[in-house]
Amino acid sequence: MKNTALTNTHIELGAKMVPFAGFNMPVQYEGVKAEHETVRQGVGVFDVSHMGEFLISGEKALELIQRVSSNDASKLEIGKAQYSCLPNDNGGIVDDLIIYQIKEEQYLLVVNASNIEKDWNWISSHNTMGAEMRNLSDDYSLLAIQGPKAAEAMQSLTSIDLAGIPFYNFKVGPFAGIEHVIISATGYTGSGGFEIYCKNDEVQKIWDAVFEAGKDWGIKPIGLAARDTLRLEMGYCLYGNDINDTTSPLEAGLGWVTKFTKDFVNSENLKSQKEEGVKRKLVGFELVDRGVPRNGYTINNVNGEKIGEVTSGTMAPSLNKAIGLGYVTVENSTVDSEIFIEVRNKQLKAIVKKAPFYKA
Repeated sequence: MKNTALTNTHIELGAKMVPFAGFNMPVQYEGVKAEHETVRQGVGVFDVSHMGEFLISGEKALELIQRVSSNDASKLEIGKAQYSCLPNDNGGIVDDLIIYQIKEEQYLLVVNASNIEKDWNWISSHNTMGAEMRNLSDDYSLLAIQGPKAAEAMQSLTSIDLAGIPFYNFKVGPFAGIEHVIISATGYTGSGGFEIYCKNDEVQKIWDAVFEAGKDWGIKPIGLAARDTLRLEMGYCLYGNDINDTTSPLEAGLGWVTKFTKDFVNSENLKSQKEEGVKRKLVGFELVDRGVPRNGYTINNVNGEKIGEVTSGTMAPSLNKAIGLGYVTVENSTVDSEIFIEVRNKQLKAIVKKAPFYKA
């Protein structure tokens, strides 16, 4: 089990620690609902240092990234970030990721913790052009400072105008007395805020400064359980649940990051799939009947015939209703269609809804 540089801090704060993606991680502190509400209304801090970071450099860096990723990274420029995925050879997804252009001919790829080794090996296997690759995952920490008050609460820590950084843009500069910190207007919550990349030996100083700066705004530490309810209210995919090695990006609603203006791994087959149309789609749904949908539950039609499976589900704190994501046949994917979730031999009625479920 790996620890982040802040593991002891979480334990001292009374966090409930659980194994997650090979790391000892804080799942909650005071409780999921309270932590969720903190991020929706104010500002909260997640330690997500388990995420992986790869630095791809040199004159062949973009060529490699274009080969392995589905989005068009040539549209990036210094200071911009892009959501993308790594298609595999079989129509599925190796991982989803964020690509940052740090400098000319230098990119940072941020990948899911559970896939660090898999992604590294996959990208390396396609690096026939000789791009320079460095795995920085063990050396860097990542804090997600999320919520509508994040910019205001953190402004005293930097000379950079935080409110002036557009979504999916970033700045490199001073933060909490540390130079060369990446301050990125990204996140997994739908409530705004920033992600802060720094070295492991800097993160404790930054964590302490962040909580000191944010105390007048009611800042709190937030665990991974609330991160899951927040992302699910937005309809954001979680790798391993909603997308995996067998799910097509087109089935998963990621056609917007699948650009056929270039060649990439398995692009011809995915292009054919787009032209022919997919047979199943990832949809959002809200339960009408009482109950909570969970990963793996069967989804049926009105006649009791299986049409799909739940991939994620929860009781949404901001909505006070049960919501979920799941794959269903295209015929049953229309918004406002009735579907039924099988829970302990009961058929619970649900309605297909367009994500995001939560709107600020």
